[in-house]
Amino acid sequence: MVLKKKFDWKKWCSVMTFVVPALIPLTVFWIYPILRSMLLSLTDWDYMSPSYSFVGLSNYVALFKDTRFYGALWNTFVFGIGTVIPTIIGGMILALLLQKAFRGDGIFKFILFSPWITPTVAISIVWTWIYEPDVGIANHVLKFFHLPALQWINSSSTAMLAVIIVTVWKSLGYAMIFYITALEKVPKELYEANALDGANSWQRFRDVTLPCISPTTFFLVIITMVNSLQAYDQIQILTQGGPSGSTRTLLYMYYQLGFEEFNMGQATAVAMILILITVMLSLIQFVVSKKWVHY
Repeated sequence: MVLKKKFDWKKWCSVMTFVVPALIPLTVFWIYPILRSMLLSLTDWDYMSPSYSFVGLSNYVALFKDTRFYGALWNTFVFGIGTVIPTIIGGMILALLLQKAFRGDGIFKFILFSPWITPTVAISIVWTWIYEPDVGIANHVLKFFHLPALQWINSSSTAMLAVIIVTVWKSLGYAMIFYITALEKVPKELYEANALDGANSWQRFRDVTLPCISPTTFFLVIITMVNSLQAYDQIQILTQGGPSGSTRTLLYMYYQLGFEEFNMGQATAVAMILILITVMLSLIQFVVSKKWVHY
């Protein structure tokens, strides 16, 4: 005879006491907005009128027929790669250079970290002056090295590079601080054991340092990638998505469709595609982390 286990209501209520407070903000600020956006992407809402009609997948079909969408998708990819890789490599190099204490190292670290705590809008305004073709510092530096002056944010061939430089410059100090902390936690015994095996500096870096700081690298890749997908301020201040759409990312296309063209249906369709890309990247990073990240 099999006895049915009596449901423990007291235990269930105790568990829900801890779960519900976490579920409420998750539902209000994440699940509901996504579901609401999904609904709006199936309508023709123009952002101004209170009423709208259901149009099915028409917004998605129109997007996939729009050449601007593919341009924005490519720009998002280029911007992401162009910011993630230099930020990770540059932050690691700065951390290796500033790892050992020396007189005035705190000042150097503060100077390098200060762009991260400075509002992006303020930084972008300063860089518009730096990129000024006639009197900007950027072209004066190029002329000093006998290189031709560039139009920077005024040319479709260099505008994306200009935005990437600003974004990387802002993020380098942030990555450096995390890498310095990670390098300080690498066990010295591993370096000593590696040296006894006759390893040179590069081999110690490859076999000891990189595996030990891989969790930090993984974390920074995720944060930098998310920041690149969320980039808006520097694009708005520097280029407004131009020239000729050369710096228009998916997020900026969402802004233009929703708040300039008042086509909120297509704008939310772009937002849903951006969410889908984020989920796919998260799954890829999760799979990769199992093989390459050593905790």
